[in-house]
Amino acid sequence: MKYYTPLVFLISSLMLTACGGNSDSGKSVTNNTNNKQSSHDSQTTNSPVITYGVRPFYLIDDMDESPLKEELKRCKGQIPKRTAFSISHRGAPLQFPEHTMDSYKAGLRMGAGVMECDVTFTKDKKLVCRHAQNDLHRTTNILKTKLANKCHTPPLFNTRGELINAKNIECRTSDITLAEFKTLKGKMDARNTKAKSIDDYMNATANWRTDLYSQNGQLVTLDEHIRFTKNNSLRHIPELKLPVETLPFNGYSLNDFRLELLNTYKNYGVKSKNFYPQSLDYETVKFWVNNDPVFAKNAFYIIHNKNEVATGQTFDKNNPATWKHHPQKIRADGINVVAIVGYLLVSIDNNGKMVPSEYAKQAKKAGLKIIAYTLERSAPLANLANSRGYYKGLKGAINNDGDVMNYIDVLAQEVGVIGIASDWPATVTYYANCKGL
Repeated sequence: MKYYTPLVFLISSLMLTACGGNSDSGKSVTNNTNNKQSSHDSQTTNSPVITYGVRPFYLIDDMDESPLKEELKRCKGQIPKRTAFSISHRGAPLQFPEHTMDSYKAGLRMGAGVMECDVTFTKDKKLVCRHAQNDLHRTTNILKTKLANKCHTPPLFNTRGELINAKNIECRTSDITLAEFKTLKGKMDARNTKAKSIDDYMNATANWRTDLYSQNGQLVTLDEHIRFTKNNSLRHIPELKLPVETLPFNGYSLNDFRLELLNTYKNYGVKSKNFYPQSLDYETVKFWVNNDPVFAKNAFYIIHNKNEVATGQTFDKNNPATWKHHPQKIRADGINVVAIVGYLLVSIDNNGKMVPSEYAKQAKKAGLKIIAYTLERSAPLANLANSRGYYKGLKGAINNDGDVMNYIDVLAQEVGVIGIASDWPATVTYYANCKGL
């Protein structure tokens, strides 16, 4: 017979406690501002496992030597905490097919406190999560199914069976019903417009991404997204995507769409403090705040250099004369929050250092809360020409993957953003945890 000391029993007890009670349908039990339990969260019993994975550590190792690098390295032993500063953009589509349940689960497990769903509608006017109404040919397997024949512009073939219209294929959510939509599988967003076969058209994932996690690809309705987000005590960011269909669509008007989005969240009992509806369409955001100022008080306008450029101008983040709406005007229209593509918030000074842009300064002066997007949506940063424009004008200050941590630091500490949307939320979560955000 073996005899165990009290220390052995204590260690065994701790190990059992650490391994039990985790569920992806559970709720967060942390308040990340002070790392203490809130009165609401302390009532929950299950919490999703939160993990950084290896990427944040790879980025820190890749940083040039600096005080920030040393500070982030000292946090390597910290326990991951959920934080609303980390926004899951379409889930975690750096490696998971966007707007799929696997992608959202990945964002949850990386500690994101906010989940985004881009909202559009199907032929039978049901709301679903897709980045655009007309992206099914790029983001799902529809072309490998019989539903391809229902596409707005279906694939065409010559007598030899070769695909002849790869550049023009277009498949819309509004081409199919909700039931048909749910039969599809998500894939990594990609297409080969020079392809001569459907296989080659679809098998076009960028070499800096992966198809390793594309096997399930469960597409998500807005109802499913709300339940998932609410059950895990996260905040909600639905983005109303202006449809490519001419409205009204089978009697469904733009205002019907705007109101249904709000009412769907209301019907699920989502609190206004956890609800951040967004749109690139200025009139949509004004419609929300004017028609439902209490529930839509956190509605925000998404800004980039195409939708916010003054007539006859080229947008310049440091020249207010080129802006369509001055931040003071946005604030006066009752809009309290803006989401801005990150490079518009940052400039480079004469010493090659990243600093807040004039737009960032004016937005802050106007009293606007600012969210930055989108991080981790680029090829390796050694060559910014491949970065898809998310670091435009920052060459010199950003020349390797590790520099993304410096970029986050400027956005958080100098610009003063309240959150950063990322395609790989663990990077932002790690930084936010280290800084106590």
